[in-house]
Amino acid sequence: MGRHEEERLLLEGRLTEPEGSLYTGDGSVDVKGNPVLKSNTGTWRACPFILGNECCERLAYYGIATNLVSYLTKKLHQGNASAARNVTTWQGTCYLTPLIGAVLADAYWGRYWTIAIFSTIYFIGMCTLTLSASVPSLEPVECVGAMCPPATPSQYAFFFIGLYLIALGTGGIKPCVSSFGADQFDDTDPKERVTKGSFFNWFYFSINIGALVSSSLIVWIQDNRGWGLGFGIPALFMGVAIISFFLGTPLYRFQKPGGSPITRMCQVVVASFRKWSLPVPIDSSLLYETPDKESAIKGSRKLVHTEELKCLDKAAVLSPIENSTGNYNNPWRLCTVTQVEELKILIRMFPIWATGIVFSAVYAQMSTMFVEQGMMMDTRIGSFIVPAASLSAFDVISVIFWVPVYDRILVPIARKFTNQGRGFTELQRMGIGLFLSVLCMSTAALVETKRLDIATSLGLIDQNTPVPISILWQIPQYFLLGAAEVFTFIGQLEFFYDQSPDAMRSLCSALSLLTTSLGNYLSSFILTLVTSITTRGGQLGWIPDNLNQGHLDRYFWVLAGLSFVNMVVYIFCAKLYKSKAAT
Repeated sequence: MGRHEEERLLLEGRLTEPEGSLYTGDGSVDVKGNPVLKSNTGTWRACPFILGNECCERLAYYGIATNLVSYLTKKLHQGNASAARNVTTWQGTCYLTPLIGAVLADAYWGRYWTIAIFSTIYFIGMCTLTLSASVPSLEPVECVGAMCPPATPSQYAFFFIGLYLIALGTGGIKPCVSSFGADQFDDTDPKERVTKGSFFNWFYFSINIGALVSSSLIVWIQDNRGWGLGFGIPALFMGVAIISFFLGTPLYRFQKPGGSPITRMCQVVVASFRKWSLPVPIDSSLLYETPDKESAIKGSRKLVHTEELKCLDKAAVLSPIENSTGNYNNPWRLCTVTQVEELKILIRMFPIWATGIVFSAVYAQMSTMFVEQGMMMDTRIGSFIVPAASLSAFDVISVIFWVPVYDRILVPIARKFTNQGRGFTELQRMGIGLFLSVLCMSTAALVETKRLDIATSLGLIDQNTPVPISILWQIPQYFLLGAAEVFTFIGQLEFFYDQSPDAMRSLCSALSLLTTSLGNYLSSFILTLVTSITTRGGQLGWIPDNLNQGHLDRYFWVLAGLSFVNMVVYIFCAKLYKSKAAT
């Protein structure tokens, strides 16, 4: 019986879970390093503390990120393009630093202590940011009429130190917390393995509960009660996140760090070059692997040999000298099949990984150009003024709507047609999300075209004032982006956890997050390129400070076109991808 068929029957209640050991079979231990009982650790009994931590941490993060472009333009007096670049660069850094946390977690500290240490750095950054918006000497001078004095270098420095401490803190939390949560489910237990699929859905659900509070209540407080309080509340919730995480310690299952994954990859490359002249045996059983049941890599199961990238198999070829001496202890000359397969897995995942970058560039528009578009629309709903950044709440509402719909309705329906335990494969799920991202950017472009048409008909082109078109017209683009997130981002979480080698799960989660980082940098690059090209010859360009004089709609169409090309490339890569196989 195949794994997917087994998962489907378990979910339908037509297959009972086989009785096994009282202890987990994936090598997990308790906080003291002892084997853990299944009956009183892990699974959903441990997850509330992890989900609570993630909810509060994301509330803190989005409490800063959602309205950051408004703070930069209104308080630090930056221009639209400059503020958008600063936001996307910072967000990109937030998703680049996870590479640091991932290596530390996989190689040295483990996921638990990496989360704990970097959460403290994160909290210090939140407090620094709060002080920068609360202490008079650290706050920029208010505008006087049309005169807006720039912030002093020391004010800029204090603000950005706090901002980038948050980025560093994020680096230890993001690559570890989803993997740490998934570690609470024993992958060798069929029932727990099936349940783990739902964990990623509810993990993302908890992220968006925090984001919903931030994009509505916190943004309103920042715009109406002051930035000091608006930054202070997220800092408080970051403290709550740390407490929630530590409270669950007795219930957690821990995976031992397996040594530096980067070192192991380098060893494979070096060993294969050293043995370049040796032929790879036709019989893969002649390649080197430890005779023990367990892998030589701590915390990892053995991986089955695959036929692709046979040049790397040379690292596992036994030379005549090694056969005669029996010396197999130098990993820079001889690697196990499992170690070689780790690198092969990462190479096979690379094309899928790369297609996530353009999607992340689309997602970055929510906190930059979508907000700036909304600021030039009618933000009144009755007597209430809606901050433009608060419209991102509809993205969050969309996610909160689609997660249970996907988990409870779409998956059972899809399961009947696909025979997949999780309804859709991770690759199918991500593909649907990429298609929705094309629709999202097309919708944003059509809304902006309508807004500019109204500005032209009312003679508002030369006036830097909002156009009388309701900001609620932005809801469809936010709702489509939220649906795309549920399919693509959650699909990525599942894909990079399930397909990664056991001892590289934090690193692969970080690589997943790196697409978000590179997407933000790509967004900054496209924005800079578009501005440079469209302002030649003294032209105002597509994205001037007065958007009524620009063509933001053309910028959105460029992103829609890129998204479509990216989707086509993804479909091609997904058809060629081969899943990993463990012994």
